[in-house]
Amino acid sequence: MTGFVSFIGSGPGDPELLTLKAVKRLQAADAVLFDDLSAGPILSHARGGADLVGVGKRAGRPSPKQSHVSRLLVDYAIGGARVVRLKSGDAGIFGRLEEELTALRTAGIAHEIIPGVPSACAAAAAAGIPLSRRLTARRVQFVTGHDSNGTLPGDLDLAPLADPAATTVVFMGRRTFPKLAEALIALDLPPSTPALLAELVSRPEQRLHRTTVAALAERLAADPGSQPALILYGPLAETGPDDHDA
Repeated sequence: MTGFVSFIGSGPGDPELLTLKAVKRLQAADAVLFDDLSAGPILSHARGGADLVGVGKRAGRPSPKQSHVSRLLVDYAIGGARVVRLKSGDAGIFGRLEEELTALRTAGIAHEIIPGVPSACAAAAAAGIPLSRRLTARRVQFVTGHDSNGTLPGDLDLAPLADPAATTVVFMGRRTFPKLAEALIALDLPPSTPALLAELVSRPEQRLHRTTVAALAERLAADPGSQPALILYGPLAETGPDDHDA
């Protein structure tokens, strides 16, 4: 009998941000395929005896090919397993969900998608700011700063990203933000536009650094760092200390 796959957005890392439905699926799963950022305390909700398989991808580190991950999902389900595919943040935001859905649909395997707390929302909450602001930030936009080859995507539409009246969230952009910032400033985004670097959001090691687009680009050019991080810029509410652990 063919099994079933549950795609679960695990949120930014704090196990208390998991949804009740996500916890129920983890407790019933025969196998859990998890991303690096979904490891740790979140896996304590998995059923004892379940196969726990790390399939995460991190820049600059050896990682499984996407075709291998998709094949694992299909193989487990064909064998009758209840499978959880645990993805960080929300599974549908820059999480390669589409490739895995395509593999399951091709194999005729039933599945569901359980949304999670997006890391962008968690970063704004940790900083004590709204993503949208009445009158000053009527649009919120998410963009990836990382192409499949690790560089800034060459097909980004930069004009909307240079809009000073929009809140922009850059995923996976630590190494490419200096180049992106240079292009945006050339399109008249003020260098003094507020920016926030949010590292390890919702985890005990969380760090928030409030600065400007120009200053953040300079900082990351000198030392991009290696911790998972988001970059927010735009008309952010400027509250709280400049740099702190939370």
